[in-house]
Amino acid sequence: MSRPLQTYTGRCHCGAIRFEIDSDFPELTQCDCSICRKKNALMVKVHESAFRLLAGTEALAEYQFHTHTARHHFCKVCGIYPFHRKRVTPDYYGINVYCLDGFDPAGIPVRMTVGAGMP
Repeated sequence: MSRPLQTYTGRCHCGAIRFEIDSDFPELTQCDCSICRKKNALMVKVHESAFRLLAGTEALAEYQFHTHTARHHFCKVCGIYPFHRKRVTPDYYGINVYCLDGFDPAGIPVRMTVGAGMP
């Protein structure tokens, strides 16, 4: 069951990167690809129209691998991964819900996604 559509703020650990998303959190995802396993993030998928970078363009670093389609962003200062551009649906972001201010993911269904076997 989704929550009401709301605006949530988020940030990296040091606060250099700040952003907002609009989401009703129908589900969260956990991916088993090589990078997602290492960063152990719990994500929500939001369309690019529901994402706003408020601050930190200069603090954002980007990492790409394999097909160089997904764009994984992290903070140059504290190293935290707040979001990435998705590989299969590049007009969507995967948001690390642990970077959302005061957000409690309890009670939201988690869907496991298979990234490890993607070509």
